[in-house]
Amino acid sequence: MKAVVLDGGRLSVEELMKPVPKEDEVLVKVAACGVCHTDLHVMEGDVAFPSPAVLGHEISGLVEEVGVNVKSVKKGDRVVSPFIIPCGYCRFCRQGLDDMCENFFKLNRLQGKLYDGNTRLFRRDGTPVWMYSMGGLAEYAVVPSTSVFRLPESLDLQTSCILGCAVFTAYGAVVNQAELKQGENVAVVAVGGVGMNILQICKHVGASKIIAVDVSEEKLTKAKELAATHTINSAVSKAADEIFRITNGEGVDVAFEALGRPETIQTAFNSVRDGGRAVVVGIAGQKKTVEIDITRLVRRSIRILGSYGARTRRDMPEVIRLAERGIIDPGRIVSKSYRLEQAADAYSDLKEGKIVGRAVITFS
Repeated sequence: MKAVVLDGGRLSVEELMKPVPKEDEVLVKVAACGVCHTDLHVMEGDVAFPSPAVLGHEISGLVEEVGVNVKSVKKGDRVVSPFIIPCGYCRFCRQGLDDMCENFFKLNRLQGKLYDGNTRLFRRDGTPVWMYSMGGLAEYAVVPSTSVFRLPESLDLQTSCILGCAVFTAYGAVVNQAELKQGENVAVVAVGGVGMNILQICKHVGASKIIAVDVSEEKLTKAKELAATHTINSAVSKAADEIFRITNGEGVDVAFEALGRPETIQTAFNSVRDGGRAVVVGIAGQKKTVEIDITRLVRRSIRILGSYGARTRRDMPEVIRLAERGIIDPGRIVSKSYRLEQAADAYSDLKEGKIVGRAVITFS
């Protein structure tokens, strides 16, 4: 099969051996894979990961083959797979905290392996190729059955791949970590693929003021079309001051940060009211830190919450239902499509801020 392989910091299309699913695994013929900033962090060495590797961690496609014991899907089913692949048996998985799965982080995120301690991807000479999640930038991907979900016929197969990270991550931030309540005011700092979906889910929950912050007027215009009641261009205005002005001097109940930079995390922290919550979603490079006003943190009871995706087995069915009901429309978020051979161009455009919303790599 064809796959985009990261080796020596470069992406190139290679012919790999077609993978074979093992027990409790599913082979998916990939229809589309989302283009995410987290992949970019790996490519640039900001996030440690072995190579050669196949990136891509939000996919949609058709079930090609199922391993022993798989009952949830069958050959030919339309499916979507989120990036968090819970092992199902570690202490966190037993509590339903799939987003904290110990084996996912230890084996997959650090070593590029699945839960038997091996990859499913190999070059023709037998060289192992490591998997970032399921290694979705390939014509076929092996996914543990814990992270494979049927997709309704009413949803577009290709654009729905973004349900597995851009929407899934937004859902976890709004519902699980922020525990957003109807009528609360929110700000979303950085409205890329994840930020756009945070806006939509905040609107669905019933947020009052929904303030989008970015440096791109194009993204802010799109944010207003989707859900934002107010927009702030932080390249021309001090965002925290503007947020306090919009909220009559109070600040927002929740500020979401969706980029992973120290300055945007500070903006989120400085934008919340007394007793408010700053939810940090963006992934940063290794050992990046941020300065926080400790006195304000303590005296004003500010909460800073990290949010890494959602809880796969419980939350992904609800994410799909939101899309099926039209509350989330992946087609409105996906703004650009690339072929497999154009993957390097896609990530270059992402780095340069040329993508509004989410881009996808398509296979058919």
